Amino acid sequence: MSENKTELKRSLGLIDATSLVAGSMIGSGIFIVTSAMARDIGSAAWLLVIWLVTGLITVAAALSYGELAGMMPNAGGQFVYIQRAYGRLVSFLYGWTVFTVIQTGVIAAIAVTFANYAAIFFPVLDHTLFTVGTAFVFSYQKVLAIFSIILLTYINTKGVESGKTVQLIFTSAKLIALFALIVLGLYVGLQTDILSNNFENMWEASKTVVNPDGTITVTKLAGMAILGAAGATIINSLFSSDAWNNVTFIAGEIKEPKKNIPRSLFLGTLIVTVIYVLANVAYLALLPMQGTPTATDIAGNGIMFASNDRVGAAAASMIMGNVSVFVMAGLIMVSTFGCNSGLILSGGRLFFAMAKDGLFFKQATELNKNQVPAKALWVQCIWACVLCVSGKFGDLLTYATFASLLFYILTILGVFILRKKEPNADRPYKAVGYPIVPALYIIVTVAICLTLLIYDTFNTGLGLGIVALGIPVYYFVMNKKE
Repeated sequence: MSENKTELKRSLGLIDATSLVAGSMIGSGIFIVTSAMARDIGSAAWLLVIWLVTGLITVAAALSYGELAGMMPNAGGQFVYIQRAYGRLVSFLYGWTVFTVIQTGVIAAIAVTFANYAAIFFPVLDHTLFTVGTAFVFSYQKVLAIFSIILLTYINTKGVESGKTVQLIFTSAKLIALFALIVLGLYVGLQTDILSNNFENMWEASKTVVNPDGTITVTKLAGMAILGAAGATIINSLFSSDAWNNVTFIAGEIKEPKKNIPRSLFLGTLIVTVIYVLANVAYLALLPMQGTPTATDIAGNGIMFASNDRVGAAAASMIMGNVSVFVMAGLIMVSTFGCNSGLILSGGRLFFAMAKDGLFFKQATELNKNQVPAKALWVQCIWACVLCVSGKFGDLLTYATFASLLFYILTILGVFILRKKEPNADRPYKAVGYPIVPALYIIVTVAICLTLLIYDTFNTGLGLGIVALGIPVYYFVMNKKE
């Protein structure tokens, strides 16, 4: 008979926590989003500036979260921080958004990406099982995506030791592979004049759009237009750098959490920031920034028009030739599988914390014989699988990224609120650079959100709509409890 204990076991050290931060951040984004960003900004210097700003604000956020993590070293992390600063309604809205789209939507998207790249090795996965109308196609790829979510959920129900082993192995593998791509890319690329050509007019920004007839329109950008374009396209690099906060969800299982969570947040985000910037330098050393969609070779497509936006694969082709297709497919499979392992492990702990507070299914409070919130993990698994099948997770991710930024702002604003409300609270770690660093993060991120509201009103509006939908759900839950 399973043993339903109420306390999670602290068995994860600093290396495990740092592995979770880095592993949850590195998925497939770094291999893809640079192409879209290149079309949006058209400048090598501005491209690197955007990635640097993304890294700086991510590290700044992590440093600020460290204070909250030290104060509240409990399972649930950001959910707990928001509740202490703002109350139950706002914390429920955060948990609601994480469950409906942020965590489960990312898990679904990454699982489908994993299956897409597996099809390069096993073409049978492209075969269609059945269709519903013209919009919905169910293939063997979807079956593999769902199977990968179920498998990783099962592994994580066997205990945090099983989950951390998978996480450590896959995070190590993809870090080594990314370093190899960077080193080889710079070694090969610096023997050509591609990098110097890309930086010849490095601050000349432009937006490139492909017209329905296949022609392209290039619009020069200057002044506020550059800042607007940069503010809009940074959503791509921010999405690639997201999920660093997941380590706070498993605070109940980390040894010496008051020390190790702040340290892991800083180390993990710093490592990934350095890797992401260097990866983009390698892309610029191997491929021309500009290109045309009709070119017959990889160099002619450039970064802007890499096939299916797979700029990582295009860069690898310049190093290894045709074999790179399989090398990059394998790397992305390792990267996405490891990323999902961390997301699945941590997400269940957030829903466990919500359930303990009466804001999620009561059964999610139960721990199995391995002291793992297995039922919370399986509920997360089921909804993520539904999103895989629905085919709508891509849209949901777009809406949710904006909502996620809003909750980051609220959480870091909570550092100021709690300093005022609870000046004598135990703070074993204080936010580095307070109040300047957290204030700068809030200012920059608010500016990004306002830019997104202007340039992508529809999707950001839907993001706000998903959050707002949680309000009637919250009052329904509260009324049911009375």
